[in-house]
Amino acid sequence: MKEKYFSQTLRLVYASVCLALCLILPFLTGQIPKIGNMLAPMHIPVLLCGFLCGWPYGLVVGIVAAPLRYLIFGMPHFPNCLFMCFEMAIYGLMTGLLYRIFPKRNIFIYINLIISMLAGRIVWGIARFALMGLTNTTFSFEIFLAAGFINAIPGIICHIVLIPIIVMAFKKFSGSRGLL
Repeated sequence: MKEKYFSQTLRLVYASVCLALCLILPFLTGQIPKIGNMLAPMHIPVLLCGFLCGWPYGLVVGIVAAPLRYLIFGMPHFPNCLFMCFEMAIYGLMTGLLYRIFPKRNIFIYINLIISMLAGRIVWGIARFALMGLTNTTFSFEIFLAAGFINAIPGIICHIVLIPIIVMAFKKFSGSRGLL
């Protein structure tokens, strides 16, 4: 019983830290919005939260992060924060679910991450298309590919390099604690 309580408390602490990082990390690239859009620093803590805390925490952090940052700092602009909300919710949900399902070998961290990022980008595109009236713009398949994938290549590479290293370090650190 005591171990389960410790584990739940630790998950809550990790999720809180991930949410705080979602609010803080964009300041690193905030002076150059084009770089911030390419690197997507808010996505990193949400993806990590799914791995470290499980899908319920990852889902909640993903849903809350962008709208909360908009309410506090005015960024990301409305309605982009709504599109990101859907995208990041899927990131947290998928990484948590797939991490539970897949074998605990390191290669599956990469597979999980790639599947989760693809699913999140697809949901972002669907949300953007469905809520297109809020932006008074058009949203074509070409725009979806450019904004969701081609322009995001630096961020995708950064995520594929950085996140597995952090998850593997947490796996090694948690060892017998059983969190990961």
